[in-house]
Amino acid sequence: MEAETEARLLLQEARESIEAARSYRRELQQRLRGLHQARQQIRESATLTRDVLEQHFNDLKGTLKKLLDERLMSLLQEVDTIEQESIKPLDECQKLIEHGVSTADDLLREGESAICGDVEQHNEKLCSFTKKALHIQLDSLPEVPSLVDVPCLSAQLDDCLLTILRNEIFRHGTVASHPPVQLEEFVEKPGGILVRWCKVDDDFVPQDYRLQYRKSTANHFEDVYVGSETEFMVLHIDPNVDYQFRVCARGDGRQEWSPWSVPQIGRTTLVPHEWTAGLEGYSLSSRRNIALRNDSQSCGVLYSKAPTYFCGQTLTFRIETVGQPDRRDSLGVCVEQQNGYDSLQRDKAVCISTNGAVFVNGKEMTNQLPAVTSGSTVTFDMEVVQLGPPSTEGGNFKLRVTISSNNREVVFDWVLDQCCVSLYFGCSFSYPGWKVLVF
Repeated sequence: MEAETEARLLLQEARESIEAARSYRRELQQRLRGLHQARQQIRESATLTRDVLEQHFNDLKGTLKKLLDERLMSLLQEVDTIEQESIKPLDECQKLIEHGVSTADDLLREGESAICGDVEQHNEKLCSFTKKALHIQLDSLPEVPSLVDVPCLSAQLDDCLLTILRNEIFRHGTVASHPPVQLEEFVEKPGGILVRWCKVDDDFVPQDYRLQYRKSTANHFEDVYVGSETEFMVLHIDPNVDYQFRVCARGDGRQEWSPWSVPQIGRTTLVPHEWTAGLEGYSLSSRRNIALRNDSQSCGVLYSKAPTYFCGQTLTFRIETVGQPDRRDSLGVCVEQQNGYDSLQRDKAVCISTNGAVFVNGKEMTNQLPAVTSGSTVTFDMEVVQLGPPSTEGGNFKLRVTISSNNREVVFDWVLDQCCVSLYFGCSFSYPGWKVLVF
């Protein structure tokens, strides 16, 4: 008996040791995968950094050569201009002198001919020669500028430019191994992703952040947010599609951006919220997530295309523009679409009016939120707190509802007589000008 017991204990210990060995092997394999990913990140980032550096400095060399060539051409044109403008009066003076020399030669030949001519013609030629000589004004000579009065071109080149360029080039560019900010969390939203990031360098003082994203199949990132917040709701995200995100920061008082964070993949499986198209009185955006109350006299409730709001999620309405408020205005959720109503202030619905009043099943609560203004964000959060037999309040399904607006919130229980897996959302405005985005 003791031998059997001992054998069972040994067998149990052996099985536990085997399981521990398997778990240990799994942990080691996981760490090997982690090492592989780390090595891959180092190599890929190093390759990318080399490419960026080579491209940047090649572009810089090309730009510098272009600027130097342009400056050289400008200076050469300046030399040509000064040369031409300075030579022109000398050429004119030369023509005048050459003309004088030619005239003097002719006069000399005529004078010599007059002296050596026949006796009969001697007096006549001498008289003609003398008159011509007096007319030419042999004592009038053109003025020739001295060498000190004409330009003597030279190039003035300051060697300090090379020193300045050398110092700037040696300080230009750095290689960073760890960015000061990293992506922290991705939160799925209907048709969007809430991206959060954080500072990981205690000595870094951020002034602004810059968030970029791209589809995993795309080649280039694009800016989606620049500002001082550490989270941003990225909208217009296709469901079940991978997107790559990265973030960087700009230090306080600096112009340049920090290195990018490690890119991370985010996705949402939640289909985007859409308003129902075709209701007179409301104009929709191309993605049907923005509704504008137009000038039509028709008045009614604009519902969502489908019951896409689920408990545990956050439903957000953002007021883009405002019109004239009315106490019957409403933003909220409901169990089902009911035509014939001009507001969500009815049974099986909870909503907030533009004046901040909160309604539950058509009854106004004593608690009130601030009035809705342009730029206001109204959020609805719900969670199931009771699902079972009928309560004394007459319902067997209770939701804990939190409505937030302008940094204030109201919390209450919404009792329904049926289980609701998903809910519709809706809005109603009596006057035109109201524009609301839902996500």
